[in-house]
This record gives sequence, C-alpha cells and structure tokens, in this order.
Amino acid sequence: MSPVTAEEAGRRVEEILDRLASSGDERACAAVEELVRVLVDFYGAGLARTVELLGHRPVGQGSGAAPLAELLDDELVAGLLVLHDLHPDDVPTRIARALHRVRHSVESAGFDETTGVLRLRVTGSTGCGCPSTQEVARQAAVEALACFAPEVTAVEVESSAAAREPALLQIGTGPPETLGAPGASRSDRSSVTAR
Repeated sequence: MSPVTAEEAGRRVEEILDRLASSGDERACAAVEELVRVLVDFYGAGLARTVELLGHRPVGQGSGAAPLAELLDDELVAGLLVLHDLHPDDVPTRIARALHRVRHSVESAGFDETTGVLRLRVTGSTGCGCPSTQEVARQAAVEALACFAPEVTAVEVESSAAAREPALLQIGTGPPETLGAPGASRSDRSSVTAR
C-alpha cells in the first residue's frame, strides 16, 4: 500500500462528502461529517501527543529505543499504532504493558488468542479479598487493555485459595466458656486456649 498524501486524502474525503450531500439525506450527511470530525480530532490528538513526548527529550540525548519506549507507553499513541497494526510489540508484551499500569497487583495467567479471553491472577493484597474488590481489579485491567491490547475481548479473574486474604478472626475478652470448666484454675484455662 503506497502512502497517501494529505492532499489526496483531503480530496477523497471532500468527494465522498459531496456525493453524500447530493443524495439529499441530511441526517446521514450530518452523521458522516461528525464521524470525520471525531476521527480528525482523534488523529490530531495522537500526533500532538507524539510531538509532545518527543519534544521533552533534550537534543542529542538518547537515541534508538528510548523515544519509542515513551511513545509505546502512551495510551493514545499506542492505541493509534495498534489500530493500524503498526505497534512493534507482540500481544503478550502489550498485555504486560497494560497490566503494569493497573493499580492492583495482577498478572496474566494466560491468554487464549482464539477466544480473546485473558485470565488474570491477583498477586497482591486487594483489600478485604472480597469478590467486589477483585471486580474492581478486573475492571481496571479491562480499561488498561482497551488501547494496548484490543485483542483481549474478555477478562476473567482466577480465584485461588492462596490468593485470598486471611479470614477475619473474632477476638474475645476471655476464653470460651466451654473450655473453662467451673472450678478450673486460670492457668488450666489458659493452657487449654493456647493449644
């Protein structure tokens, strides 16, 4: 595919909009014009972000992968690169990059390329360990993956007994009544509760 110049692209867009306008369907014409505006804004933001990221690098400092690494870490630029199949990283690398951005400690437990399902494992404390906290971690991963790895169509969190938080234990003010028989000394009761 040969590169399209800005002039050619502009002329093609105008031709298409003119054909649509001549059809007399005002609603369709307005929708297409809005679509063009949204796409132009999206690409404009991506290019502006690219210039901004590259502009922060002092002249003569660093070369090679450093500027590219910054661009690949940016959601907007990475999204544009993925959209056009230009992103240099493979899917597992992009998944890892996205998960690194998630506040919660999660890691990939496997990605099925045929179904698009990514399994996650919670690796650190998620607060109380309840399902709603795991859902927050899952949703954060879904949001991060949207631009970095759109190949992921579903995210499942593995629930493993090892990853669960310890159960909250109720601590009383003394030993349970069943352990201390009437007339037993305090040392007898404490030795029973220490077992």
